[in-house]
Amino acid sequence: MTRHTLLSAIPLLLYSITLSAQGTAEDYNRANSLRDKYSSRNYFYTNANPRWQQDSDTFWYVRNTPDGDVLVTVDAATLTETVERDKAVLEAKLKEERDKLPRPSTRHWMEVDDEKGSAPVPSPDGKWLAFIKNDNVFVRSTDGKEERQLSTLSTAGNYYSSYIQWSPDGKYLATCRIHPAEKRYVYYVESSPTDQLQPKLHKQEYAKPGDELRFKVPCIFSLDGTQRLIPDTRLFSNQFDLYGPSWREDSKGITFEYNERGHKVYRILEMSAADGSVRPLVEETNDKYIFYNRLFRHILKGGTQLIWSSERDNYNHLYLINTKDGSVAKQITCGQWYVRQVIKVDEDTKQIYFSASGVNKDEDPYLIHYYRIGFDGKNMTCLTPGEGHHKAWFSSSMKYLVDQYSMVNKAPVTVLRSAADGTILMTLDKADISRLEAEGWTAPEPFVAPGRDGKTPMYGIIQRPTNFDPTKKYPVIEYIYQGPGDQYVPKSFQAYNWWTTSLAELGFIVVMIDGMGTSFRSRSFENVCYKNLRDAAIPDHIAWIRAAAAKYPYMDIDRVGIYGMSAGGQESLSALLHFPDFYKCAYSACGCHDNRMDKIWWNEQWMGYPVDEHYKESSNVENAHLLKRPLMLVVGEMDDNVDPASTMQVAAALIKANKDFELVVIPGARHTMGEAYGEHKRYDFFVKHLLGVNPPQWEDVKQD
Repeated sequence: MTRHTLLSAIPLLLYSITLSAQGTAEDYNRANSLRDKYSSRNYFYTNANPRWQQDSDTFWYVRNTPDGDVLVTVDAATLTETVERDKAVLEAKLKEERDKLPRPSTRHWMEVDDEKGSAPVPSPDGKWLAFIKNDNVFVRSTDGKEERQLSTLSTAGNYYSSYIQWSPDGKYLATCRIHPAEKRYVYYVESSPTDQLQPKLHKQEYAKPGDELRFKVPCIFSLDGTQRLIPDTRLFSNQFDLYGPSWREDSKGITFEYNERGHKVYRILEMSAADGSVRPLVEETNDKYIFYNRLFRHILKGGTQLIWSSERDNYNHLYLINTKDGSVAKQITCGQWYVRQVIKVDEDTKQIYFSASGVNKDEDPYLIHYYRIGFDGKNMTCLTPGEGHHKAWFSSSMKYLVDQYSMVNKAPVTVLRSAADGTILMTLDKADISRLEAEGWTAPEPFVAPGRDGKTPMYGIIQRPTNFDPTKKYPVIEYIYQGPGDQYVPKSFQAYNWWTTSLAELGFIVVMIDGMGTSFRSRSFENVCYKNLRDAAIPDHIAWIRAAAAKYPYMDIDRVGIYGMSAGGQESLSALLHFPDFYKCAYSACGCHDNRMDKIWWNEQWMGYPVDEHYKESSNVENAHLLKRPLMLVVGEMDDNVDPASTMQVAAALIKANKDFELVVIPGARHTMGEAYGEHKRYDFFVKHLLGVNPPQWEDVKQD
């Protein structure tokens, strides 16, 4: 070997030595131990979940202390606290609370039709029962002496719903006439059932984009049988769905909500009980989509006005609407920030209590605070001042609230506040994380950098291993779940992050980012996703990672991997296919890889209706031939969220294109990142392809 060759080999040798300290069995075992080390037994005074007593200013909660859980009861009016340490008393209180909860359904694979077969519905005075018989509406006196058929001409193919609503005065009934559509089913083979040898075949009702949907028509019937009102359907003709009906307080009509197919129009409609005429109370329109699950509505007493949420000025705000003509009487909230949730509309005091993010311009725009404001839009008051991600529980009197706030790098504080002005009345708990820190815990770092446009800030976190050494080089792994429909990077304290903590321990820097297309910044920020799920904000993520690496040179952006599940499964593969110069490998679990194959409500919301070429352009199946980098596809054979065929069709396309990849099918698993087996496979995949070393033997790795 020449001197020149020897000198050239030295950097490679040093690089190999550096890598040898990462991805070892010791690293795996330490990574697997962190779930236990960072469990709740090692941090305290953090889990307040107060239960306010009805019509009372007292509440109780369980305080986790180093000596065990205790029951704490607080009288907010007197600012006194009582602590009960008797475990039997605490358990009895918790059991009482559990008994109040509805029992979860055990029916998973059964087809359920909630429009038929319900129990008879009693009238307000208890003298009549309304029910469906032979697909028509009937009433029967509770003494059994009289029965009346109120509707006619229905069949199994055009029937009346058993969701029947009586008017408050008991003179009318309302329900919907339904024209059903042919149902689509997804079929699953359970290869390895635990209760028998042979496989089982399951099926699930599962509408997909473009499928025909049922059509609902609200109808009103008089109890005496003299009036049958079936309205003109022009104002609700192109239905994605129709919700309701609900009666007006004065029994003069019903309201129902119309969600247009394609989600560009949403209306609250009122139908007269006098003549069956239909008129809009409020109408929301958008050139792309209305996120209908986020809409808030509250019809005020008397029915002449309602409080409505809308993104019509690019941010989600509250409006006072005149129901006579749908005009805006008052924009109640305004500004370049986002109303998150309405807690209560107090008509007596004309106050609205709500949460919002982005009001404070000097902090992370996703951090939630709580406010109150008058119907007139004046005197907006922050009830949870102080930087942090707040969660509040209000007393029924709305005089007090319990506020717990934290950040990913700041432990929780829990206080009792006045709901008049947010003044702290009593400090309840301050977190003790000393044991966590003694176990080596360090917080992830919030990091902000511009996205693809070079100016809009993107917010994310950086997770380092506990044995982090800034003199080493670390490959970067991105955990992606870009949605859309929400914001996903954690904002509150959590000792253990399932997606980043243990993975980083193998010798990686793990990051999460909220890019354009996610929620709660502005409509224009989110609408980047429209008909463009292929984008997945990857350009924003790349810009953010490059900025982080510029600040922290130990982040090796020549070795970047990505992984995700569900929408994140689609996005991780899309990143690998379209940005192979940046992302060097991807682990993709249960991805909705072709939006034509996935559930209707998710995909028509973001990709639009009717189904067009944008669906094809965003499909990982159509783009599978672009694969240049290592890929591991994972799917649960019983995935009841995303059709498993979506993953299998990617595999088929890759095989057709003569591409090398790994496919892992988890028997019996539903919608999953891969369960314990898949997690180990994911560790090995990234250790091999990013660290460049052979993973340790499985028998040398301890499972937690």
